[in-house]
This record gives sequence, structure tokens and C-alpha cells, in this order.
Amino acid sequence: MEERDWELLQTLFKYKNITKAAQELFISQPTISKRLREIEQHFGVTIVQRGRRGVQFTPEGEYLAKSAEQMLRHLRKIREHVKDMNTAVVEGTLRLGVSNYFAKYQLPRVLKRFKDEHPHVEFQVQTGWSREVFQWVYNQDVHIGFVRGDYQWAGKKHLLFEETLCVAYREEFDLGDLPRLPRIDYRTESLFKGIIDNWWAEHFEQPPYVGMTVDRVDTCKEMVIHGLGYAIVPRRILHDAPHLYKLDLTGREGTPILRKTWMIYHEEVLALKIAKLFVDLVEHLDDW
Repeated sequence: MEERDWELLQTLFKYKNITKAAQELFISQPTISKRLREIEQHFGVTIVQRGRRGVQFTPEGEYLAKSAEQMLRHLRKIREHVKDMNTAVVEGTLRLGVSNYFAKYQLPRVLKRFKDEHPHVEFQVQTGWSREVFQWVYNQDVHIGFVRGDYQWAGKKHLLFEETLCVAYREEFDLGDLPRLPRIDYRTESLFKGIIDNWWAEHFEQPPYVGMTVDRVDTCKEMVIHGLGYAIVPRRILHDAPHLYKLDLTGREGTPILRKTWMIYHEEVLALKIAKLFVDLVEHLDDW
């Protein structure tokens, strides 16, 4: 079995369609069919069954497809370590999983600083929700992840910064005014939404009056700036909107409600020179 065969199995299992798999792999459909037959002959099993709606994997085929992910991950780690051993120059590709917010507001300057020190290093960055980043790190699809919120992580982690949550509105207000004011909601992590919902339940008996829901926190901020309602957001997002009125969220004990941002990774990742250097740089940054 060659690496390309494992890639074929992984891609075909993802799409369950030979045409889409061929497009993804930049090879012809007959080539995929031929290589599938060779893999089936190699293992002596039937891997897929063709139907009107694509291909269906047999139990043996599904096992091999899921094994393909492990094999490709293992081969990638071998290449990374061999390359790391055979050069005095810091080089290679660092794979990062980053929450959308961190990718926009924090990551560029971190990568620039690291690139200035190690110009031969390349980056492969995947962005998404923190729950997705957490899963990427857990599955070792990326070397290092940056997540917002408190996830139960058994590996190594480093607290980067904490953000106060606040209510922002264009006009002066009291917290008691909120139930009658229009709120602008936005798509966010379930963990973060739970924090806001719990805070609201502790302070008000009636549900909030949600005037609109938007896709991103940046869009939400613009709506608040234009006087269309209030929003509950991390205070850091409002650094360029000093004219807005802001009240920090506190719990019943009067303690501020915070949202934390973490760097997480598996300890074994530090065996890679580029990963250890990157972790060291991030841990010693104090200008978040």
C-alpha cells in the first residue's frame, strides 16, 4: 500500500462519490476504479459497492478507510520528525488550528514575529469555531490550537488572556433597562452562549427582546454602533468604539464574568523543533 492509496480511501470515504473524489485528487475516474481494484486484491476483500447514489463502503472497506486517516497522520509525523532531525536551520510547516476571532485579531502579528525570527518556517492555518479547533488538536490534525472558553483538556495548555464580558449600547443605560431594549444576537460558541444565558437568568425573569440575529460578532458591533440595539460581547472587541456605553457583566458575588483564551497542544508536539520554538514565543508574549 502506497501513501496515495490511503489518500484515495480517505477521500472516497469522505465523499462517497467517485466523481467528487477524482476531482479532489486530480485524477481520472477510471484511475480511481483501477486503484480500488488493486487495493481490493491486495487485501482480498470488497471495499465498496456501487449504486445510483454513489458508493457504499462494506464493513471491511469502512475499516480500511478509517485506518487510512491514522496511517496518513503517522506518515506525516514521520516526515516532520525526519526533516526536523536532518537540518540545523529551523524549517518545516507548522499546522495551527485557530478560532475565528483569534485568527483575525491576534494571530497575524504572532505569525509575523515568528516568521521574522525563523524565515524558513511555513504555516498551515485552519480556522473555525473553538469546538472544531479543540477536535483538530485532539485528533492531531494540527500541532497547536488556540481556543476561547474553558474546555476540558488533558494535554498541555497555556492561558493567553482573559476578557471581560460587557453590555454595549450607543446610549447611556442601566442594566435594569435591558429587558425592554432590543438586543442584537450573533452566532457564537455554545459555551459562550451558555454563559450569557445563565447571567441573564440570574438577573431577569423575562426573556430578552431580541431585535435581530446576525452571523458574526463584527456585524453585531456595527449594528450597535449605529444605534440598532445593545449587545453582550467581550470588551476587547470594542477597543475601537470608545463612544459606546459599556457595563461589565458580574455574577451574584460581584465578580466579573470573564472569557479565557488558551493555547492547547499535546506534549509530544514539543519534540518538533518548530513547535517548541513557537510555543516558547507565544508563552512569553506579554502584549496581548
